[in-house]
Amino acid sequence: MKAVRYASYGPPSVLEIVDAEPPVPSAGQVLVRTAATSFNLVDAVIRSGVRQQAFPLTLPYTPGIEVAGTVVSGGRFAAGDAVIGLLPMLANGAAAEYVAVDEAVLAPAPTSVPLADAAAFPVGALTAWQGLFEHADVRAGQRVLVNGAGGTVGGYAVQLAARAGAHVIASASPRSAARVRRYGAAEVVDHTVTPVGDALTAPVDVVFDVVPRSDAALVSAVAPGGSYVTASTEPPSDAPVRALRMFVRPDAERLAALAALVDAGELDLDVAERLPLSELVSVHERAEAGKLTGKVVLVP
Repeated sequence: MKAVRYASYGPPSVLEIVDAEPPVPSAGQVLVRTAATSFNLVDAVIRSGVRQQAFPLTLPYTPGIEVAGTVVSGGRFAAGDAVIGLLPMLANGAAAEYVAVDEAVLAPAPTSVPLADAAAFPVGALTAWQGLFEHADVRAGQRVLVNGAGGTVGGYAVQLAARAGAHVIASASPRSAARVRRYGAAEVVDHTVTPVGDALTAPVDVVFDVVPRSDAALVSAVAPGGSYVTASTEPPSDAPVRALRMFVRPDAERLAALAALVDAGELDLDVAERLPLSELVSVHERAEAGKLTGKVVLVP
């Protein structure tokens, strides 16, 4: 099979397309034929080696923590079942024609979108759900600020918070403003013109901060008793409100429920680009240059 691997940490050029034997599933695993994987910024962070202590890989390593594909054999799924999953970050990923996956992290893929596009779903949808409802306990009637609403995670967060009955304030660029309003944002702050905190007319109950470098100043926008949750960097240690950094984790049951929302027309799945897996090096290069916008799926 064809796979993308790197044998050492470093720049995007360490990524190589290689010929490899398909993986052999171990106990509790499923062999999946990959329809697509996706690119996430954490892929570039891990590849660079700057976080080796947090992400101690066994090299050579195949990236790709999101997968959409069809089951070949193994576990509770039947051969041919379409599945999606968020893979453990330290295990070999889905940037290959086949991947061996712990069946516990797999969920049925949504049927209303192309299977390859569904590879764009697990990380963003699960991060948004866990950040909003498991960490911030978002409830109907609350004021929720999603900082970075124009991105993948932010887009899901706007939709899920609005669906829960929250008053959603979205920070987004003009390019994304119409989309986040369609997703349910009651207010949109153009962060390219006005600092987000300055644009708020009243405190918020929750800040869900998903920009690559979180805006710690937004902690002061949270009302007493509220929460500031970041998915990217550590919050201030002296925050006057509950402030925490979250890390997404696999959750097949929740992923299945979120996929069902896609099929019910209650949750939009957005894909910016669909590229062959051979373009993964250029995707990493564009990401490091700040020239990547939107979610990219990569098809073997």
